[in-house]
Amino acid sequence: MPASCPGPLHRREFLRIGSLALGGLGLSDILRAQAAASPSRTNTTVILFWMWGGPSQLETWDCKPDAPSEYRGPLRPIHTTVPGMDMTEVFPLQAKLGHRVSLIRSLHHQMASHNDGSIELLTGKTPAKEDPTSTAKSDHPDFGMIASRLRGTSADGLPRYVGIPRVPFMVQPTYLGMTHSGFTTGDPSVPNFRPPNLSLDAGVDGTRLNDRRGLVAQLDRYRRGMDQMDQAGAARAASNAADLDVNGAWAATDGFRQQAFQLLTSSAVSNAFALDKELPATRERYGQHLWGQSCLLARRLAEAGVSVITIDALSPVPTRQIYFSWDDHSNPATGWNLEGAMRWRAPFMDQGLSALIEDIYARGLDQKVLVVAVGEFGRTPRLASPQGVLGRDHWPSAQSALISGGGLRMGQVIGATTAKAEYPVERPLTPQDLLATVYRHLGIDYRATLNDLTGRPQHILSSGEPIRELV
Repeated sequence: MPASCPGPLHRREFLRIGSLALGGLGLSDILRAQAAASPSRTNTTVILFWMWGGPSQLETWDCKPDAPSEYRGPLRPIHTTVPGMDMTEVFPLQAKLGHRVSLIRSLHHQMASHNDGSIELLTGKTPAKEDPTSTAKSDHPDFGMIASRLRGTSADGLPRYVGIPRVPFMVQPTYLGMTHSGFTTGDPSVPNFRPPNLSLDAGVDGTRLNDRRGLVAQLDRYRRGMDQMDQAGAARAASNAADLDVNGAWAATDGFRQQAFQLLTSSAVSNAFALDKELPATRERYGQHLWGQSCLLARRLAEAGVSVITIDALSPVPTRQIYFSWDDHSNPATGWNLEGAMRWRAPFMDQGLSALIEDIYARGLDQKVLVVAVGEFGRTPRLASPQGVLGRDHWPSAQSALISGGGLRMGQVIGATTAKAEYPVERPLTPQDLLATVYRHLGIDYRATLNDLTGRPQHILSSGEPIRELV
């Protein structure tokens, strides 16, 4: 037998082809839990620029130029278009948009490790047990997953929740089901970008896609016949339980497969992800890099009607071996230092984020689209400087965030910290307050409950109120 032919398929392998009949897509598995979803209620969008690693408040939006040298850091503040709203010198483009943003300087919580802090910010739930190893996964879904669940299936096939290039890795949909885990795009800055799960295999046209639809139908008939054969022998049925329709799951797969085909064939979906339809000058204005093209793709997805878009802003250059997150500890061994990290990464963020904010207002999207830029915590006010290499450690007691659009009140600073950026001294706010503001924009009742896997109701948020200065 030729080496290229593996021989007859075992039954389990044959049935597995059903999940591959869409050219490796497997979307029917992802969509299977969507039948219970509620209809869409609003057409608003939240774009989160997620600064994982923990950006320093003193080197972003809460500069302390009058603090002692061991606190104030290496960067100087610059004025914005709003008096009293200064920000770091490496954000000059954001500074020109002071009237289009509001800064929150008094966020705080108690989770000092990366995953715990991220879970606090993204889900609004404090982890039951602290995990200093930063390997924990969430016990509750994040706000994008909840929006996907409550807004339900989009009529044009667009995902409700999209992660660019991925969804934050420490969150999971848990009791909502994998349907709501978020659609990941991959790197939109690569040449000829197309999301991997929305592309047909090379050589697969509409005719072949319909042929594959027919193959799925044949597989279903084959499965039903095998199920009838298996009923003759209980022992054999038990050994093949993974392949049998023991829960009646196959009865609902036709609808899910229809949605999967819709994602592949919907013009609305393909157009939303088509960055090549943007003018070259627009793509250059956002920046021909991961963060710039992520912001541009986020704008296109927001215009198309995606509910939540997370830009997972680890590093603007994914292959870089240093400064690959916002986690700016001092590290003499690698040369990682706070000033070098900020001066290198900030221009990428400043270019992409400022272009996004400009476009939101220029295109009349400022009522519909809310932009939030934040990480999981701030950094220690006192600098560390082993061997003269500057850095700051984790500090959840004070952090800052930037807000733009969403029909909210812009051009203001909310809250204040001590003279050394240690703790809030004015208008202390929590991640739950920020999330309540986000849910309000999405039209979601953040006091509502969703049942977990045991049937126990879980509040979307058990505390927090929309930030009154913004609304």
